[in-house]
Amino acid sequence: MRSLAPVCLPLVLLASGCAGGGGDAVREPAAAPQVAAAAPARGQARSFSYETLDGGEISTASLAGRFSVIAFVATYDVASQVEARFLAGLFRDHTPRINAALLVLEAPENRPLVEAFVATLKLPYPVALADAPTIAGEGPFAGLHHVPSVVILDPEGREAFRHVGLIPQEALEEVLRGLEREDAR
Repeated sequence: MRSLAPVCLPLVLLASGCAGGGGDAVREPAAAPQVAAAAPARGQARSFSYETLDGGEISTASLAGRFSVIAFVATYDVASQVEARFLAGLFRDHTPRINAALLVLEAPENRPLVEAFVATLKLPYPVALADAPTIAGEGPFAGLHHVPSVVILDPEGREAFRHVGLIPQEALEEVLRGLEREDAR
């Protein structure tokens, strides 16, 4: 049996630096990333369903009725670990106003690594493994096969925002505020 230590050790080190807020293992980007404006025409609702690690589902139906932030990550990517933490903060600060979920772009045989990733980072939201078309950048989220990436769905399940690359919690909050103002009009 192959040891998970090479993968889990960086996760533990990263988690310990992020959890206390006092470490300097993870730093915010020097300049805030440019946040793309939401597309004016959101199009059709996305249709998807992914089984979560705990047997639930991340789907069009389970996320309906609220803005939903879905991060696309990989266990081997340090920026994905940071994005998962940013999403945890967003989820903590804005539940029940929003949904949050993590979609891991890895094959089913990597499930033990994904479970270690989730346990080490103590992620409070649903986590699922993506299917092969999603991993390939096809399917309901065409083009989002880079990690980390984030998509925000509106309450009807239509894509309202997408970002490729690391995006901090504060920038996600700004995008959500803008989308909520837009929907209030």
